[in-house]
Amino acid sequence: MPPSGASYSRSPKKKRPSSRTVANPEAPAQKAAAAPDQALAARRLAFVREANRRFRRQYGEPQTPLRYSQPHELVIAVILSAQCTDEQVNRVTPALFERFKQPAEFYQAPLAELEDLIYSTGFYKNKAKSIRGFTRALVEDLNGVVPDTIDALIRLPGIGRKTANVVLQELYHKSEGVVVDTHVARISRLFQLTRHTDPVKIENDLKGALPRKFWLNWSLYVIFLGRSHCTARVRHCAECYLNDICPASDLTPARPASRTPSKRDS
Repeated sequence: MPPSGASYSRSPKKKRPSSRTVANPEAPAQKAAAAPDQALAARRLAFVREANRRFRRQYGEPQTPLRYSQPHELVIAVILSAQCTDEQVNRVTPALFERFKQPAEFYQAPLAELEDLIYSTGFYKNKAKSIRGFTRALVEDLNGVVPDTIDALIRLPGIGRKTANVVLQELYHKSEGVVVDTHVARISRLFQLTRHTDPVKIENDLKGALPRKFWLNWSLYVIFLGRSHCTARVRHCAECYLNDICPASDLTPARPASRTPSKRDS
């Protein structure tokens, strides 16, 4: 009993935490927002599977159009292909590789001689600098062995992600990314696989949209399509083997591929 004159009050009981799950008022909206994303991902996957099946039927197992006989020659050819057609690179490299047979010869010879040999590929001064830097690093730091990882490749002078991806795929049949050139960037937007113009962001979108087993050949397939039917100046939709599934077809509204993909396609 409390002392005289003292007030007595009972301590309030502590409420036990409820075991019931409190509903998240934002959950229905989040679920509704996720549904269109999932539907879009499903449509994209159906499209790329069917497109890849048709690419394979059209082109078989693709190989780079660039001509080379040694690993370092492939890297040099890819460096030369920046802002230049593969056909022009293939016109230049026979004389170039005949004159410089070993990597060290590229940086030991007079710079002017190298520039003269690659002049017709454009941006010849920057390309000559990249070739000399790459071959010097290859000889002095790597004992002449072209690296087989993208991280090691992009540390070399003159090699960015595009060149590194091409080299890995062609020399080692490895896919650590997706090659993005001007054809791939442009047609990926037409395919509605990306909205970006930055190559790194496009590559990230393609890596998310394509099954990994497609990474190795997809870019070459798209490049071949960009040269034959879907050119930058004119899209030849009437003759294109993707015209009934392509989101950018000029002929008919695109519709999802009706064929159920087999395990081989997925």
